[in-house]
Amino acid sequence: MAERYHVAYGRGEMHFSLPAGMRGTVVTSRELPPLEDPARAVKEALEHPIGSPRLRDMARPGQKVVIIFTDITRASPDHILLPPVLRELEEAGVRDEDITLLCGIGMHRPSTPEEKRIKLGADIVRRYRVMDHAPSDPAMLVDLGTTPSGIPLSVNKLAYEADLLIATGLVEPHQYAGYSGGSKTLAVGAGGEKMIEYTHGPHMLDHPGTRLGRIEGNPFQEAVMEAGRRAGLNFIINAVLDDANRIVAVRAGDPQAAFRELVRIARSIYEVPIDKQYDVVIGGVGFPKDANLYQASRAASYLYFAPTPVVRKGGIIIIAAQCPEGAGEGVGEQRFIKAMREAPDVQAVLKDAREHGYPPGQQRAFVMAKVLEDCPVIVVGSECPEIVRDAKMIPAATMEEALGMAAERLGRHLDVLIVPHAMHTLPIVRGGA
Repeated sequence: MAERYHVAYGRGEMHFSLPAGMRGTVVTSRELPPLEDPARAVKEALEHPIGSPRLRDMARPGQKVVIIFTDITRASPDHILLPPVLRELEEAGVRDEDITLLCGIGMHRPSTPEEKRIKLGADIVRRYRVMDHAPSDPAMLVDLGTTPSGIPLSVNKLAYEADLLIATGLVEPHQYAGYSGGSKTLAVGAGGEKMIEYTHGPHMLDHPGTRLGRIEGNPFQEAVMEAGRRAGLNFIINAVLDDANRIVAVRAGDPQAAFRELVRIARSIYEVPIDKQYDVVIGGVGFPKDANLYQASRAASYLYFAPTPVVRKGGIIIIAAQCPEGAGEGVGEQRFIKAMREAPDVQAVLKDAREHGYPPGQQRAFVMAKVLEDCPVIVVGSECPEIVRDAKMIPAATMEEALGMAAERLGRHLDVLIVPHAMHTLPIVRGGA
């Protein structure tokens, strides 16, 4: 009987077997025991912050406090992280009406009331002021000048004017920042459109330092940290999750010191060595990243933009993603699909981007065009096959159909890498390609 494999799909899994002649290898992130009592761990992290005083010692009655959190496209467990933070502020005498919870939507669509309740918990939404960032509204932004390398920096005005500025977040592999979390929740989630446009532009994404897993020498990460410094980000509380989105580590404190400690932990989990590049790579996405094609396509680009591409040139990437929201409903998501749909081919997407640049959100078209220039991407099980086609990718109803396509293109005898959670696993080719 053929061996059965699985990858993340929606809130569950997609199961499949490989055809005769295909040899499967599974790679997963390393296991770290999930925290038995996450709420207690958060409390302890706040009691012993890294490189920073305690929040309750930093806060004062009468201060205006802003806490930035990620939107529903990120699995940051804010409903667990935030209650202890808010208790610390209460103990310091900060009034409820002086606290604003700001959803860092970046260039995504505004969050819905229900999504805010899911992220924060109904009690927090009832008790505190909760609002979305507005990246395209000049009246809601503060210009922070430019970095020495010329990157324009701007952030949400409420965040900048806060007496105490806090950010939550998730530390996991990120295609541009190396690892997400730290100052990124502020700098991108609550950044201005021009800053997001520049940091996601072709000059940045073509830079050899802008890579998954890379922090040092990464111009994107350097811009994020500088924005945090200039905006006055005082304190972060971030988590690292396992493949089941359970908290395995949480740290709080100075935005750079706490972030770097969590990156160290995250690398020990997510970065996994492999011996070679593969003919076919199958990646799972899972909730919440497979809500739309804009987010789900990150699985393909993560596998391609690993320090060495996991798939050989001319090979095939297969991702399993439901995409119930189609391409995505936000401004950035619509820019992505429009650019892909209107271009005659991926080379035209790349040429236009390098010659004329693009607005925020459209960088996903540029990134995916770079992937598709070297290898096709098949999307299995999406609820929007016509949108997958518009995005220059190939829809398949089942994994069996996708593997049949791979066999037709590449032959029957193939080495296949299966990455059940492609957003949480960073395969590193030993010695490069």
